[in-house]
This record gives sequence, C-alpha cells and structure tokens, in this order.
Amino acid sequence: MFDSRHIRTFHEVVSTGSYSAAARALGYTQPAITQQMKALERDVGVPLFTRAGRGLRLTEAGEALSRHARTILASMEAAQQQLGALARLRAGRVRVCAFPSANATLIPEAMARLLAGHPGVRVELLEAEPPDSVQRLLRGECDIALSFTYPGVRAETPPELVEVPLMEDQLTVLLPVGHQLARRHAVRLADLETERWIAGCPRCRANLLHVCAEEGFAPDVVFSTDDNLAVQSLVAAGVGIALMPALVLSFMCHRKVTGRLVEPHLRRKVCAYVLREHQRIPATALVLDELRRAGAARVGC
Repeated sequence: MFDSRHIRTFHEVVSTGSYSAAARALGYTQPAITQQMKALERDVGVPLFTRAGRGLRLTEAGEALSRHARTILASMEAAQQQLGALARLRAGRVRVCAFPSANATLIPEAMARLLAGHPGVRVELLEAEPPDSVQRLLRGECDIALSFTYPGVRAETPPELVEVPLMEDQLTVLLPVGHQLARRHAVRLADLETERWIAGCPRCRANLLHVCAEEGFAPDVVFSTDDNLAVQSLVAAGVGIALMPALVLSFMCHRKVTGRLVEPHLRRKVCAYVLREHQRIPATALVLDELRRAGAARVGC
C-alpha cells in the first residue's frame, strides 16, 4: 500500500526534475525528500529513478507510476472535497423509513427546515409499519427508522440500536359525523362496546384488543387495513368506527368523519431509531435533530 505523502512528493520530484527543487516547493529538506523516495521504492520493489548526469531520469517503473500519480492525487483531492462537504453538511444522503401518519406529518415538517438550512442534504423516504421499519434498519435498508409503541404492548429495542423519543401521540376514536356520540368532546371507551370496529396495522390491532379488554369487552372487528385513507372512507360509509392516533386527524379528508378524544386517555410513544455507531454521521444526526423538533412542536396539538 502506497503512502499518499510519498505519491505527492514523487509527483513533485517528477514535475520539478530534482530532489532539491521538490524540497523547496514542498517546504521539506532535501534529505527528507530522499528518504521518502527510498521508502516509496521499497514499497514498489524496484527503482523509480536513475541518475543522468546531474539530473534524474525515470525508470520504466517510474514512468508507469508517473502516469498514475496525477490520477491518484486527483482522486484523493476529490475524495477530500466530498468528505469535507459531508462533514460540513453541504452534502449527504439519509434514508428514512417511517409509518404512514409520520410520513404525512412529522417528515414534511422536519424536511422543510432541513432543506432550508442544508439544501445539499438529500433524504430518501421509505414507508413501513413497525416492527418492519425497525427490521429494515437492522438489514441496512435505511439509516433512520420511525416506529411507535403502545403501553401494555411489549416491543423491545434491539441492543445495537439507539431509541430517540420524538413525541407522545394522543389516540382518538374516529366516528361518522352523525353518530350519537359525535356531539361529545370525549368518548368513554366502555360506551363503544356494541360498535363495529375497523382495526389498523397488527401493532394497532393488538393495542385495540388490549385496551378494550381492560374495559371489559372484546371489540367486534369487522375490517382490518393499515391504509389511513381507507379507514376514513370506511368510517364515513358507516362500516365501523376506529381507534386512530391524533397525527391522522391533521390530514382528515372526509367531511363525514370526526375524531373525538377517548377516555381513559390513551397514547402511543413515537420514536426514531438509529444504529448506535451512526449517530456520529453528520447528516444522520441533523435529520434526527429536525425530527426531534418536529415532534416537540406537535406536543399538545
């Protein structure tokens, strides 16, 4: 393996024609130049120069290395510039995998601020419900995963990941606007025992079953989908009601659907996850900071 300093010195010797001229150009002593060229020749395994009177002449190996030296140095310079841009957040790519309601709320808010301050950073957005989003992170398919957990529904964090809390998301019940309970500010979960229910993703369905069991009943789940827009349409059509996070209420599309707080108050915890060693990558750390800000702005909304 060549020492990059030796390649740079070799290129200067070839350009200037002598060790002494190269020493003056680089600010070294001539013995230092001589030692570097001897070290490079040991690495190469053959002589690079021969004496030609008072000057130097390149050997065949020296000619071959000279042809490559300019390309090597140009590639090193390009690499240094690119790495410098990444470190100074003038460039970078971050892959974020999030669940649908986060993609429609937290992600746009965070990315708008990110691009305003660092337009060179690029974000690739993926979508998956937990725990699939976290599994994609573990497989190296993304750099940050957004996930949520419910009290009473166990979900352990893999030891190689760091959990970054973003917010707590209030749960609401989605009702048709003509429902007899839609006039209330909050609805007791126990009062919904006889309703038909639309369940969401597997983790959301597990939570629905858990909280209803704590209230002493088993919900009549007649339809299951993880498509938030489909849930709204089903509620609007009178197919059933649904337990939905407050994040979804910010992009409600149906005038015939309304959301009401649930008593007892129910919340889910929204977090970002990142590989422990990736926290130090500047672009990844920046995206995490913006996600924290977006989550903090949502608290109490």
